Amino acid sequence: MKSIKILILVLFFQTNIFSQQLQKRDMRAAWISTVDNIDWPSKPGLSDQEMKGEMIRILDNLRSYNLNTVVFQIRPTADAYYKSSKEPASHWITGTQGVAPGFDPLQLMIDEAGKRGMSVHVWLNPYRVQKDTTIDVLSKSHLYFKKPELFLTYGKTRYFNPGYQETRDFVAGVVGEIVRNYDIQAIHMDDYFYPYKIVGEEFPDDKAFATEPRQFKDKEDWRRDNVDLIIKQIRDTIIANKPEVEFGISPFGVWRNKSKDSEGSNTVAGATNYDDLYANILKWQKENWIDYVTPQLYWHIGFDRADFEVLAKWWAAHKYGANVYIGLGDYKISKTAKEIEWRSTDQIVKQLEMIRSLPLIDGSMHFTANVFGKLGDSFRKPLLEKQYKYIALTPESNRITRIKPQPPMETSVLKKENKMVLSWKPGKDNKKYVIYRFSNGKITDFSNPENIYYVTTATNLEVPNADFQNYIYAVSALSTTQTESYPVQFNQVKK
Repeated sequence: MKSIKILILVLFFQTNIFSQQLQKRDMRAAWISTVDNIDWPSKPGLSDQEMKGEMIRILDNLRSYNLNTVVFQIRPTADAYYKSSKEPASHWITGTQGVAPGFDPLQLMIDEAGKRGMSVHVWLNPYRVQKDTTIDVLSKSHLYFKKPELFLTYGKTRYFNPGYQETRDFVAGVVGEIVRNYDIQAIHMDDYFYPYKIVGEEFPDDKAFATEPRQFKDKEDWRRDNVDLIIKQIRDTIIANKPEVEFGISPFGVWRNKSKDSEGSNTVAGATNYDDLYANILKWQKENWIDYVTPQLYWHIGFDRADFEVLAKWWAAHKYGANVYIGLGDYKISKTAKEIEWRSTDQIVKQLEMIRSLPLIDGSMHFTANVFGKLGDSFRKPLLEKQYKYIALTPESNRITRIKPQPPMETSVLKKENKMVLSWKPGKDNKKYVIYRFSNGKITDFSNPENIYYVTTATNLEVPNADFQNYIYAVSALSTTQTESYPVQFNQVKK
């Protein structure tokens, strides 16, 4: 993403079935951006209470769209939205780098998203350190002042130098700390590896190339290998700490143009992953280094240089066993948009309908979370009428070892005035719970999302105005790999 604003992403996942069929599993996510305070917090320096309130309102709003995942940006500029022993707290939170709020933003996100049945993917930028070097924001405790030789400046932005092994070791160490300390579903990185090129300015990595060239003579091949190495090292770090955690990449929407490579897409993009960002995404998919890919297809259907439909079909045909979630450019929706296609929500609705006709696409992610708040019912209504009418579970990864949870235990129903409280106790490897509701006094189909009533991390649920003569309730458990247990029916009513 060219924007470096901080955002929170919420992901929507969909299953590999056609649009006319009901989908029980469907990635539906939104990115929550934190840099430049795009999504959360709305500005630096808010009180703890104000920040917590904003986060809860964002999650409540996303939940009202039946989204099931958030992608939370926690390391936008080599800083932290979590408790880190390696990097200072982000200045985007309190206004001063190194000064943390009185709570842990990532843990709050995990807790509150879980209550609403949503998974959390954490979004890290691997190399960017400082958005604008003309502004003095770095804490004196920052690694930049201890190891200045690991950094370089390109344009107005400061980066880690990707050419050094010490850089890769540090970034992998950051990932390892997060994976060990937090109950997350995935580590997520976007398209910022080597930065987008600045016309007339060469990326200043001659010294690193001379110092650590390995076997390479061609600098562009060396740069691609640098990125390959960090992707593989991050993958290995995740597996060594929590192999059930997924690793996903959200690359620029075009791998290569067909004019450069017969395997490329029928596009004429001015920049590509392989040639300009030195990110060989297909290699990472083929080598099983990543679990999912979310190409940023931020163009409309029919766009002459990079047609959304052409690219969605290309990525579906080049998944190589990884899950594919399409990145949608909701942020472009505006009544004054230059391109007429983006002047209403219709474009996103059409894109969702189109990708659901592709059996190999596993879902979608929306950029960015604040769009859902700004558009309100004008966006919510068309989505809930069809694509997001029912709650959907997030897809299981095709690559990680799945953890099969035990069913919940000791289910009971407590009558409470005109309400019922469904309760249960966790079984082994229970992380979330799926509550089903069936009408007409009989259980029918657990594979039908129409029967999903709620998803939560809580071990009880208050059901208003429910009547056991008309409905039957059941609960299943989800493990951290989103694998579902057998369901258990509620049949014991306590006075």
